[in-house]
Amino acid sequence: MNAIIDLARAIPAAATAPALTSLFGLPDEPPHERVLLVADPASGLKAILAVHSTARGPAFGGCRFWNYADEASALTDALRLAQGMSLKNAMADLPFGGGKAVILKPAGWRNDAAEREALFAAFGRAVQSLGGAYITAEDVGTTTADMRQVQQHTGFVSGIPRDGAFGGDPSPKTAWGVFVAIEAGVMRHLQRNSLDGVRVAIQGLGAVGMHLAQFLHDAGATLVVADVNPVRVDEARARFGAEVLPVEQILSAEVDVLAPCALGAVLNSASIPTLRSRIVAGAANNQLATPADGDALHARGILYLPDYLVNAGGIVSVAREYRGEGEEKAVMTEVSRIRERVLELLDRATASGQTPARASDAWARSKLRAA
Repeated sequence: MNAIIDLARAIPAAATAPALTSLFGLPDEPPHERVLLVADPASGLKAILAVHSTARGPAFGGCRFWNYADEASALTDALRLAQGMSLKNAMADLPFGGGKAVILKPAGWRNDAAEREALFAAFGRAVQSLGGAYITAEDVGTTTADMRQVQQHTGFVSGIPRDGAFGGDPSPKTAWGVFVAIEAGVMRHLQRNSLDGVRVAIQGLGAVGMHLAQFLHDAGATLVVADVNPVRVDEARARFGAEVLPVEQILSAEVDVLAPCALGAVLNSASIPTLRSRIVAGAANNQLATPADGDALHARGILYLPDYLVNAGGIVSVAREYRGEGEEKAVMTEVSRIRERVLELLDRATASGQTPARASDAWARSKLRAA
């Protein structure tokens, strides 16, 4: 492995230059514990592994493979995702801290099988170099096959199908958690006891989005969907009778529930004034561009259910798999507890006078402090 730089150890803690301190963490937040930059010219790997906190245990979070505009964007994404995993794992009462990895898609990427294997082999060696401080799994752009390749070089990986044992793709569990959260939100905010006839807009029909569409369709919801992949859109139209909108219109669809299931920061000062949903609850990580955007949603009377609370089903699945505790029925029962956590959050928000987003952050951070 070439050019491995552990930023949080290599740069003196006393450094005060803005350009350097921004590498440690997010504005107005304590620094991340470790930020590892990895470059492997032989495979083309450029990756960032961010360990936000190990207060509750080893940092656990998936690996994203994405075409970033630039390296600074990739770093920001890694830092935001890692912090989100700390909050997510704490809220799910898992014995893990928060971390995340992003791999920058190489220029001219052809997705050749041998090329991909070499890339994820190099990534596996990077994970191993952290000695168990970070455990990886699937995320946007990565697959169970990628994790099998990573497994050839480190044991600090999960989300892998195992013969005769629980494991594999966590996306159905993520989707189920979002589904039960939507049920809870509809019951409390819309005063409806079922999803029959509830209009739900799904932004993004990847693995999680399509599973969520299936769960919602089975419950009688009416679906409005958008995705950049026309094949996925056609599938949703055929399977669920979904109404299709262009990707640039889905956020402003007139629906009861908006479920962002693509990438983050979609709820921002530009998009929030255009929303015509009453609830936002989706699988995408870091949906709020800034904490103030949660306040803006609340001011408009829109119930925002924080992503790290509702999309924790996937990490519950891979965490139980990693610990050898997994069993389908038990894991699904654990994921279903997201429904009760949503209702508890809404009670906490009412009692404290905070928005649900602020109350959720306070709740999660109290769990981190307790650790």
